[in-house]
Amino acid sequence: MRHIQQPGPAGPERIIAHPVRAQAIDEELPRGASLLAALHDLARAHGAEGGCLTLTGGALGPFAYVIPALAPDPSHAAYYSDTFRPAGATRLDIAAITVGFRDGAPFFHCHGFWTEADGRPGGGHMLPDETIIAAPIRAKGMLITGARFEARQDAETGFKLFTPIATEAPSAAAANGIAIRLCPNQDISAALETAAAGAGYSAARLNGGVGSIIGARYANAPPVDNFATEMLIRDGLISPGSTRLDVAMVDLTGQLSAGVLTPGDNPVLMTLEAVITPA
Repeated sequence: MRHIQQPGPAGPERIIAHPVRAQAIDEELPRGASLLAALHDLARAHGAEGGCLTLTGGALGPFAYVIPALAPDPSHAAYYSDTFRPAGATRLDIAAITVGFRDGAPFFHCHGFWTEADGRPGGGHMLPDETIIAAPIRAKGMLITGARFEARQDAETGFKLFTPIATEAPSAAAANGIAIRLCPNQDISAALETAAAGAGYSAARLNGGVGSIIGARYANAPPVDNFATEMLIRDGLISPGSTRLDVAMVDLTGQLSAGVLTPGDNPVLMTLEAVITPA
């Protein structure tokens, strides 16, 4: 299986997971709001501390994003491109988003795919401080309490990455999901199966799903050989030996791809964040 050497030491915990109370939501985010503010307003309205969602429809503008790039020095295994700011309104197709906190302030981690005003398809890592909702967007997924995603400095990758941090211990009866982060160089399907089994789920649904893998090996599409990617999971069902992850991604050349991942041959590059609930 492919492997990318990270600049720092690998920690002993490769799957970071905390039990949470997950509540399903399916709501509209209003036109004119900052995407960051709208998402945190939504979480607060439900008494939640963030969560993992899928965004569909609507439009963005103004809007800024980056795509993966080669690292300029050995402090990271990969890095980000310069910032792109498309003109006009960008029609959102789909995005996966983790809503949490960085340095004590609201933050999100979002990978999306869209169509720009000139008709050009695009995808990448959306910037929280520069993304405004130009037409209402649908937000669907799981909000959580009992833990929240916080950006913490990660010695292995050199990045500040979202990690689930327990804020209270939900009772066994109240916990109905787990918030997770997967660390680098482990197969994404196998790691998700291990996380679900550890929570006692015979089958599970993946909610959200923001991260990166080392290129891609698809069951139904040509492979991606460029190692640095920004990936979102469009649909994920976790089951021992038959996990199905339908993903979309952009690589460091700007190439877009999508398909169902081949289990056992898609290692995590930097991270994956999601909420897992019983199926």
